[in-house]
Amino acid sequence: MVFVLVAVAVIALLAGVHRYVWRRFVGDTTAPGSALRRAGTVAAFVLPLLSVGAMVSGRAGAPFWLQQVLAWPGFLWLAALLYLTLALLAGEAVRPVLRRVLDHRDRAAARRTESEVSTEAGTGPRTEARNRNDALVPSGAPSHAPRAPEPDGAADPAPASSAPSLALPSRRLFVARAVGGAAAVAGLGTVGYGTHGVLRGPRVKRVTVPLAKLPRSAHGYRIAVVSDIHLGPILGRAHTRRIVDTINRTRPDLIAVVGDLVDGSVADLGTAAEPLAGLEARHGSYFVTGNHEYFSGAAQWVDHVRELGLHPLENARVEIDGFDLAGVNDVAGESEGQGPDFVRALGDRDRGRASVLLAHQPVVIHDAVEHGVDLQLSGHTHGGQLWPGNLLAGLANPTVAGLERYGDTQLYVSRGAGAWGPPVRVGAPSDITVVELASRQA
Repeated sequence: MVFVLVAVAVIALLAGVHRYVWRRFVGDTTAPGSALRRAGTVAAFVLPLLSVGAMVSGRAGAPFWLQQVLAWPGFLWLAALLYLTLALLAGEAVRPVLRRVLDHRDRAAARRTESEVSTEAGTGPRTEARNRNDALVPSGAPSHAPRAPEPDGAADPAPASSAPSLALPSRRLFVARAVGGAAAVAGLGTVGYGTHGVLRGPRVKRVTVPLAKLPRSAHGYRIAVVSDIHLGPILGRAHTRRIVDTINRTRPDLIAVVGDLVDGSVADLGTAAEPLAGLEARHGSYFVTGNHEYFSGAAQWVDHVRELGLHPLENARVEIDGFDLAGVNDVAGESEGQGPDFVRALGDRDRGRASVLLAHQPVVIHDAVEHGVDLQLSGHTHGGQLWPGNLLAGLANPTVAGLERYGDTQLYVSRGAGAWGPPVRVGAPSDITVVELASRQA
């Protein structure tokens, strides 16, 4: 029942937003019955249907080619709808100001016109001089002395008050088109820039993390952290290749892939993941599941990444030179009886050694603190991906992005290398982070 109520509320909200966007971009700016209005109205119905299709096609088991067809327009429209709406709302504050400016301009123009017409009709300096000459004519003289002809156009002007009222409809249309045009440029420009950032590929960040228990011999050890690659109907093999090339250029000692590698099955995306076989690191590449793996066949993906040369850490631990590296399954695995098991991964280790934990979601940080982890590496949040999504992400996660300390445990959260849903990032650029461990004994 709760799910139904939430679904109805979301549908009502989307319908209201689409109605508002249609009114401002189409209803207020086009003539009734015009081709532009008809096209805008059709788009107002078709685009949200494409968005719904993009969101549900994968879960509904639609052919992968159909998912790809729906994904680009459907997901991009969701991002465009967000920023077009925000731009229009900002324009609501500008709209009355622009109207007042135009009203002031029209009133000033009307006063100038009235002054010019009055001058031509007989109230100007020349007419006053002529009236003084007429006063010199003797009493009783003919009053029909010839006068200079009145210039053309000297008829009585229309009342000044009529000018603004006649201009009002065109002024309202001008304001609607000006505000709508500016909102379209701002909204679509933001989406275009954000899309370019995703398709360009992630940039490298470098973070130094001191660990009290790290021996001098491991000082400067570098871990390349990549999360949330999100291979799917939009981001495919070329995206994977860009990420692999970027990671390899950093020459890390170890590579950590911390979940949400895919949005789809091995059958559909196995070839897109193949470039991961080219990852190069002195101590290898490690993988833990994210919540999206459990939507996509986690067991099959664990087997597949193992075939590609990555080492899955399913609630497991390995000893690296100078520290322990552990990994836990994502909390979404609890629905399949494969959730995180901290006791299994960390329970019997030597706490005198430094430890690094790979866990997809930051919310397990409190379990990490309880088990004496020195550093947890996570993803999941995307840094919010689409501003102001970072505010919502902050409500559900202890850390949205970057490095923070929780007791004796430090948590680093990557913004991720890909994007979920719209291939757009605004205010949260994608990244691959090289975490350099520092020994306080060095």
